[in-house]
Amino acid sequence: MRPDRLTRRQLNRATLARQLLLERSDLSVTAAVENVVGLQSQAPLAHYVGLWSRLADFDPIDAGAALESGDLVRTHAMRATVHLFTRRDALGIRAVMQPMLAARFASSPFPKLLPNVDLDAVCREARSIATERPVSRVELGRRLAELFPDAPEEPLAYAVTYLEPMAQVPPRGVWGKRAPVRWQTYRGWLGADANTSATIDQIVLRYLAAFGPATVTDIRTWSGLSGLREVVDRLATNLRIFADESGRELLDLPDAPRPAADVPAPVRFLPEYDNVLLSHDDRTRIIPDRRPVPLPPGDGARVGTVLVDGEFRATWQLVPTEHGAELQVDAAGFSGPEISQIDEEGLRLLGFLKPGLPGEVRVVNGWGAPGLE
Repeated sequence: MRPDRLTRRQLNRATLARQLLLERSDLSVTAAVENVVGLQSQAPLAHYVGLWSRLADFDPIDAGAALESGDLVRTHAMRATVHLFTRRDALGIRAVMQPMLAARFASSPFPKLLPNVDLDAVCREARSIATERPVSRVELGRRLAELFPDAPEEPLAYAVTYLEPMAQVPPRGVWGKRAPVRWQTYRGWLGADANTSATIDQIVLRYLAAFGPATVTDIRTWSGLSGLREVVDRLATNLRIFADESGRELLDLPDAPRPAADVPAPVRFLPEYDNVLLSHDDRTRIIPDRRPVPLPPGDGARVGTVLVDGEFRATWQLVPTEHGAELQVDAAGFSGPEISQIDEEGLRLLGFLKPGLPGEVRVVNGWGAPGLE
């Protein structure tokens, strides 16, 4: 029997529904973060914009407090990038991702700068240093170099942040606060070590629940993991098989939401590096024209992307003015109703980012931020 085919637009609506972007959800912050299997948080405030676009009554102060309490954790995981997780996922998912992170380190330039260095011994010493209190990467490298005097500081510090489960601790990443990056071991910050509470099978199923229907290559792109065909074959009896417009096999959970292609998708403002943009090998379900995703330097709440009819079709940036702020949106070529929706949602975003300050949304044409292909 030939599998049912799903159009690009059907895939778009399925992904938006699962990423809480078709309508704002009443989930709690922690439930939402688990629902989407973590949020990209390389830029320390990016997840606040992402959550604001997904939740009906989002309070960034409460989300920041969850980070300070350890209920939410920022740590390296998928693709060796920093994500925001719940405590439970930080402990379990990091353990599954650890072999991938070790492989990423092995393929980086750093091992060549550490010939004949016992990395297990480096990690043991780093655990002693960074369990007691948080340290910057510079401080960590300096203290490790005192113990391993023939090794350069920076590669030593990077080795640890790849090979040892570490959290980026508050106040970094807390709404309304600014702080440099400091690292602490899971044992020091969370009082527990990364564990095997999650399995690769569970993570694949959760990916499909949050981003499916998807190909094996999509799962690999999102996670950075290898050996996934064997996992999918093992799970096959619990999956439903579709095909995309090119005939490629798509995997999904049988009862996962797959809205109709004509379900309306409201305008959504996202941070520059949101999950929905980068979690598939074939990004055309969200980015049909293959435009680059902007990744400018900054805190994650200054520049971002705009979904119009469910697709990444514009960018936004927050610009301070003499008396308030202006949200500039590169929105050339849109219809009058689309511009009205952009303006309405943009004003809401301004109210979130700069509450109490006067501001306006201004449509511009021709500026853009550096992109990540």
